Amino acid sequence: MPKQNTPPADYPQAVIQQIERLAQNIVTARKRRQETQAQWARKLGVSQPTMARIERGDPSVAMASYVMCMWLINQAVGLADLIAPPNDHASLEREVTKARGRGVSVASAPASVPKPQAEARSAATHPAKAAAGLAALLSKAESKPQ
Repeated sequence: MPKQNTPPADYPQAVIQQIERLAQNIVTARKRRQETQAQWARKLGVSQPTMARIERGDPSVAMASYVMCMWLINQAVGLADLIAPPNDHASLEREVTKARGRGVSVASAPASVPKPQAEARSAATHPAKAAAGLAALLSKAESKPQ
């Protein structure tokens, strides 16, 4: 197995906590289904000791094993949607700031573009609206004569 660039001990604490919460949720889901670690290990195609490591939140377990657990729990929700472009709030904010730097004001933007005081709340609760608003803001900036 290739050497990791960053040892798990050096991961940010927030990352470790998210992996631990994920592990707790996996344990809860498995137990609610009244299944054993061995049963889940077979479904995942991993060994029972690896399943135990997943449930402990071991960050060195392959990401695919964690993703497979999440898929077993909820096949209807796409994991990739969590980081889809409309949900990448940091990039959306950066693009809005860049557009404003080109002289596009939020006041002159279409009504679908969130106003400054509501931008953060709106983007967090309605990422599709934030993406649409950003698209409108950017298209207005691009059509403006330089």
